[in-house]
Amino acid sequence: MMQYLSFEKPVESLAASAAALRRSGGREGEAAMLDERAQRQLADLYARLTPWQRTMVARHPDRPHFHHFVDGLFEDYMPLAGDRSFADDQAILGGFARFEGRRVVVIGHAKGEGTDGRIRHNFGMAKPEGYRKAIRLMDLADRFGLPVITLVDTPGAFPGIEAEARGQAEAIARCTEKCLAIGVPMIAVIVGEGGSGGAVALSSANRVLMLEHAIYSVISPEGCASILWRGADRAPDAAEAMKITAVDLLRLGVIHRIIYEPPGGAHRNHGETIKRLSLALRTELDGLVHLTRNDLQTERGAFFLGIGDT
Repeated sequence: MMQYLSFEKPVESLAASAAALRRSGGREGEAAMLDERAQRQLADLYARLTPWQRTMVARHPDRPHFHHFVDGLFEDYMPLAGDRSFADDQAILGGFARFEGRRVVVIGHAKGEGTDGRIRHNFGMAKPEGYRKAIRLMDLADRFGLPVITLVDTPGAFPGIEAEARGQAEAIARCTEKCLAIGVPMIAVIVGEGGSGGAVALSSANRVLMLEHAIYSVISPEGCASILWRGADRAPDAAEAMKITAVDLLRLGVIHRIIYEPPGGAHRNHGETIKRLSLALRTELDGLVHLTRNDLQTERGAFFLGIGDT
């Protein structure tokens, strides 16, 4: 059953009325008219979403997650586990795969689905061993000359004391460094939440793509509001001020490309979202695979060093 967000209540009401008419029988014409009105209202709502509303969409539990993208985009996926040091972190998954016949390494955050799944994947919040696993996978990609594709969807790295004790900051820094150092094409896609250093550690790529209703920021709107205004209730104001949306970030030169979502957001049509992402990945990979190792490293470094220049 579709989970409607708070700002979608008018659409939910129309959809419920249409469903009630169908249950009563013999009133398909009226129900179809209500469905059409609901779709028009949905399109109007999504054409003028505020940054906070986009944050809500980015966090929608029905958005496509890592396994949806892997199933829809890749073939012959062979997951690799563990950081060869401490443990296997289920918040970051990855392995070898084929994208349209081309061998690649795919790495991404996994938020999980349902209560058990979210707990198992720690809501996509990786610990140091997750970032060290990503480093290991990028090393393998570099060794075998395979492009790297990352799927970023995390509220941030896990902030618990055990993660700090095992070197969380160092692991994130090393992972970011590895992104910048590898000599193969790397494409990062912000598919949901791109939160803090936990996201940057997998998105310091040659091309940073972003789904239309994803967000990408140094801190969550609630965290920013708690710091600036001593209360998370100002999160909508923080979201506006932080410029966390794809449109803002493209204008500011933080990302390279927006992948537009189906009407009503990616959570309403996984298949079309994956189709659009596949086209974007193909285009970007075709433009990168002919660059030399030095060109890839130089271009990647220049892009990130240039962020903020006016």
